Amino acid sequence: MTEHTSTGAGHGRAVMPIIRMRARSRDENHRASTPLELFFDLCFVVAAAQAGVQLVHAVAEGHYVDGIAGYMFVFFALWWAWVNFTWFASAYDTDDVPYRIATFVQICGVLVFAAGIPDAFDGTDRTTAIVGYLIMRIALTCQWLRAASGESGAARTTALQYAAGLVIVQAGWIVLLLMPASAWIPGFFVLMIAELAVPAIAERNHQTPWHPQHIAERYGLFTIIMLGETIAAATIAVQSGIRDFDAADLLIPIAVGGVLIVFSALWIYFAVPIHEYLANQGNRAVLLWGYGHYFVFGSAAAIGAGIEVAVEEAVGEAHISTFAASAAVTIPAAMFLIFVWLMHSRHFKRDRIEQAVLPVSAILVLACTFAGHWAVPLAGLVAAGTVGVGVGLSTRSKS
Repeated sequence: MTEHTSTGAGHGRAVMPIIRMRARSRDENHRASTPLELFFDLCFVVAAAQAGVQLVHAVAEGHYVDGIAGYMFVFFALWWAWVNFTWFASAYDTDDVPYRIATFVQICGVLVFAAGIPDAFDGTDRTTAIVGYLIMRIALTCQWLRAASGESGAARTTALQYAAGLVIVQAGWIVLLLMPASAWIPGFFVLMIAELAVPAIAERNHQTPWHPQHIAERYGLFTIIMLGETIAAATIAVQSGIRDFDAADLLIPIAVGGVLIVFSALWIYFAVPIHEYLANQGNRAVLLWGYGHYFVFGSAAAIGAGIEVAVEEAVGEAHISTFAASAAVTIPAAMFLIFVWLMHSRHFKRDRIEQAVLPVSAILVLACTFAGHWAVPLAGLVAAGTVGVGVGLSTRSKS
């Protein structure tokens, strides 16, 4: 067994058979996402795409409440599994053989979870999804136990508390699975709170040495993946327009609007150096930032689902009104703007005018819902205008 001294895990170096798992330095230079982390993220696309498909079907059939509730459950599970892996890797990635195997096991859990999404979404059978989730969590528990074996003092205590918390909460999911269906909703919220409480409890006396630039990059990459669902949906709109030429005048504007929304969302998210904020904050503020991204990621992915709903409504395949189909795009787009401002961008705004840009833009995007078939392209123009205003204000402040 050797000590962990690498500063570039996974980037063109020989993989060590086993390395003593010790905390990495927060001051490590050139810390970037590894190929294994990128592969891990791409596997989550499968689960996110499954969740999006089910949301599209539910909304297109007019089952709004059930669809949104199912989406929130499924997305929470895949988001939380990703978050836990990401923060652990930022502090303890050794990229040796055991670490890679444990990560591959987590990926297998993602795929099992994705396979169970359709049944879990409509509540007919949550067994497969929960089994997939448990596979991911068991692998992470083993990682924390390994970290504890390589640490001492407060760091060891924190790692053990993480492992214990994971075991307790996963036992709760098994119990919930065995209980009557009527216990599902209250049980889910109790266990969701318990899941969120594990990091707060484990790190109350000792903070794991996650890397600010690495975390900022990881969250940014996952945002890109979620927004990629919108590009896929815009492609579907163009394809449908080619096949059904009579509907092209409705579908092409939807595609253009969707592209403008995703381009603008990408620009807005990456307009601030968030690693600078993270590096200077205490544990509470950082946890709030990390937890708040549930709404950033969820709304980003939901925009793509909304575009698909708008396409289905335009060609007469959705059993909902034009207003409802428009709202399927404008509501998640507005949520993305609000939560990016609330959790991310507002920390870098210099005055009230700059602070008001994203909230006002979110209101205008919601107002586009009333524009009928022009709702999506108008929302895209509002989003693009928001970028233009932001660039102008940034130029003004630097001059």
